[in-house]
Amino acid sequence: QVQLVESGGGLVQAGGSLRLSCAASGRTFSNYEMGWFRQAPGKEREFVARISRYGLSTYSDSVKGRFTISRDRAKNTVYLQMNSLKPEDTAVYYCAATGGFGGLEPSDYDYWGQGTQVTVSA
Repeated sequence: QVQLVESGGGLVQAGGSLRLSCAASGRTFSNYEMGWFRQAPGKEREFVARISRYGLSTYSDSVKGRFTISRDRAKNTVYLQMNSLKPEDTAVYYCAATGGFGGLEPSDYDYWGQGTQVTVSA
């Protein structure tokens, strides 16, 4: 069992930056593949970024070049550094984990955090 707790969300102006954190419980954190998803009001949950157990990362086209996912194995934490934020990035951001293959779909992940709100004003 893995428990995930996100933090770092908030209100920021367009062009600003935020760093989201996802703290994971469990001693096998290094074996999990991690992902970040987001969900805006009235929209489906969408893939943002993922990082494999080997440290390989993948990004959605909408955030590529602006967002960076990373993991600190010593702290059992995954980060999402978000730069050059746009109003369309406004959403609840969720951290997810899986012991299997962490793909681009929400159904690829077994564990979810409670979400953290990110609001970008124009």
